Amino acid sequence: MPRLSEVIAALENLWPAERAESWDAVGTVVGDPDQEVTRVLFAVDPVQEIVDEAVKLGADLLVTHHPLYLRGTTTVAATHFKGRVVHTLIKNDIALHVAHTNADTADPGVSDALAGALDLRVVRPLVPDPADPSGCRGLGRVCELDHPLTVRELAARAAERLPATAQGIRVAGDPEAVVRTVAVSGGSGDSLFDQVRAAGVDAFLTADLRHHPASEAVAHSPLALLDAAHWATEWPWCELAASQLDEISDRHGWDLRVHVSKTVTDPWTAHAASTTTTS
Repeated sequence: MPRLSEVIAALENLWPAERAESWDAVGTVVGDPDQEVTRVLFAVDPVQEIVDEAVKLGADLLVTHHPLYLRGTTTVAATHFKGRVVHTLIKNDIALHVAHTNADTADPGVSDALAGALDLRVVRPLVPDPADPSGCRGLGRVCELDHPLTVRELAARAAERLPATAQGIRVAGDPEAVVRTVAVSGGSGDSLFDQVRAAGVDAFLTADLRHHPASEAVAHSPLALLDAAHWATEWPWCELAASQLDEISDRHGWDLRVHVSKTVTDPWTAHAASTTTTS
């Protein structure tokens, strides 16, 4: 039965904290290094609903993609919802560890998991990490399809393969255009349009696309855009990360029980489709 410090060392080997962006807040947020770990839960968001799930599961460690305190805090009082998360974790001897941008650029990382969920073949990083001589790490992935699909068919595949959310998949561009190559980036991706255009792909699948960047992108070129829910594009990483920890556990004889939360923590809960009207 490993101690938390041993499990964290293994996780840090997968996603070293020094590879996170300077603005990010990764690493262990709560936890006693000497506590024993038998059960681990992976999730995207460290929200109360997930923490309550960890308590019910009997987890000793919760690993999330998103940070709890991205911009810091001066209090963990339970009068605030994030403070309640901290209190619940400590009262139930549950550690919290975060892998965010250091998991985004890992090999394999968040975008590899997204590509895998859509049966896309990864060719290279969209934005390579200059510190990686192998050329495998970096932000986003440039991918190829086994056989061409229309934008409409690719969107339908994404809607089928990614976890269901109220948003579904939004499309910008010609739905009947043929897609052979696609860039993917889990999470918010509209800061990457220059790199996507430079990659020469037919489509870009990501999340959180805003009106003006998306409008300018489709006016600039025939690039098709597929906009999924932020949570949905990052959830496949939880399954990838859990399988990585499972392999480490087997190798060390830890016999960890590793779980992935299927609780939908996307903040959007309903969608009303627009109706066509004539004047």
